[in-house]
Amino acid sequence: MLFTKSAGTNIEVLPPALLPPLQKDFHRISSIDLLRGAVMIIMALDHVRDYFHADTMFYDPLDLAKTNVILFFTRWITHICAPVFVFLAGTSAFLSGQRKSKNELSLFLVKRGLWLMFLEVTVVNFGWAFNFKLPFIGLAVIWALGVCMVVLAAIIRLPMKATLVIGLLLVFGHNLLDPIHIDTFFWAGLHEPRIFRLDETHSVRTAYPVLPWIGIMCLGYCLGNLYLKNVSQAVRKKWLLTIGCLAILLFIVLRCINLYGDPSQWSQQGSWQFTILSFLNTTKYPPSSLYTLMTLAPALLFLAFTENSANRFTKPIIHIGKVPMFYYLLHIYLIHLLAMFAAEFSGFDWRDMILERRSWMDPRLKGFGFSLLTTYLVWIGVVVILYPLCRWYDRYKSVHREKWWLSYL
Repeated sequence: MLFTKSAGTNIEVLPPALLPPLQKDFHRISSIDLLRGAVMIIMALDHVRDYFHADTMFYDPLDLAKTNVILFFTRWITHICAPVFVFLAGTSAFLSGQRKSKNELSLFLVKRGLWLMFLEVTVVNFGWAFNFKLPFIGLAVIWALGVCMVVLAAIIRLPMKATLVIGLLLVFGHNLLDPIHIDTFFWAGLHEPRIFRLDETHSVRTAYPVLPWIGIMCLGYCLGNLYLKNVSQAVRKKWLLTIGCLAILLFIVLRCINLYGDPSQWSQQGSWQFTILSFLNTTKYPPSSLYTLMTLAPALLFLAFTENSANRFTKPIIHIGKVPMFYYLLHIYLIHLLAMFAAEFSGFDWRDMILERRSWMDPRLKGFGFSLLTTYLVWIGVVVILYPLCRWYDRYKSVHREKWWLSYL
């Protein structure tokens, strides 16, 4: 996945001692790559909307007082992306660990995590702004993934049951901390999104407080047990369906009770359509217990039904899913570059896209943007452009497994 070693999703699980010294080949689990690729494609829609949709500059698409059903779901469907990234990172770490000792896996997770954290504050943040001064640094999903991997490097030394308990406690218990507000960077990084002013021109935002994300990665790590060699596909499907359906049922029950699991309660709206939107409008920053259930339950069902789904229709998505970090970095730069051209040819200056803050917050871009239909067309174009590059890089990685650095991109 985006954030795991390319050997992270192998079906053939052998003890390291039984592997030939130079044996690098392995079989990947196509359903994991397919799910990962699908959410990567969906993710690009949200980022294209950030730069191209006119209404982005004026209101949150989840604001029920201003949005419409189509725009709401355009944003809402992308909620699935970050939890799946983090969850599958844990699963892939487990599977990769079947070919490594605990020490080797821990070391890899630490190095991988630190690398991701470095990428977030440099390459990724520059891609969002195209501003070498980096006036606004967002500690977002790549940062959270990196921190989670470093923490997981320690947690994997515990018994599997302990890892499962830690994951469940963090995912379902962290909302007990919602009433606590501490004005420190440490607390903001753990549980409360905040913007901190570093000086007159630089600020940093803890966009993805890591406490619940650590829990999600731990649960993904535990799920890896279902993909061990001695677990049949039928048994695995049964477990995935059972857990996925129970997660949906638990989401519905807790959301109906409206007492715990999300800091924002749903309420009756002016129409039944908007009442449903209110019911589904859970909190992402940080991901509430209900948000996690709402997003990971469909992912588990997807894995249950797509294990043998590699065909000519799904293969392009699988290619993307096998090189997610490559896709992630390219898609940010491509979208931003296209937005510069769009600004230049729609009455703005391309320099307006050298940002001092996020695109939807920059006052210079008020009035810039296009219809939602145009936004969708740009999104499709971005994916079409990136696909051959991802296919090429996937094949390059397959041929050059001896290059250790490929596992970091």
